[in-house]
Amino acid sequence: VQLVESGGGLVQPGGSLTLSCAASGIIFSFDRMGWYRQAPGKERELVASITTGSSTNYAYSVKGRFTISRDNFKNTVYLQMNSLKLEDTAVYYCNVRWPEYWGQGTQVTVSS
Repeated sequence: VQLVESGGGLVQPGGSLTLSCAASGIIFSFDRMGWYRQAPGKERELVASITTGSSTNYAYSVKGRFTISRDNFKNTVYLQMNSLKLEDTAVYYCNVRWPEYWGQGTQVTVSS
């Protein structure tokens, strides 16, 4: 199984980015797909997750700004990030389960 992430980059505060993560090498849909992030010197934390039934869960710090969605046919999960803040700067990791797999991470930098 491979998780291929894309969409990270540099953006100014208040800007938007969309991350995507495509899972390949598997024929079934993962029960849960999500995004975690890790900022320098901090622990990895859950940003958002979504189940096959489209039930979502968000970290309090991103509620109302980020939207997670998925395409079960393509085994792809997306994270639309709006109104980005300096504190959103981190490496963002795609996570799927079960079985559990992690993406390689994509850097998101919010800076003026």
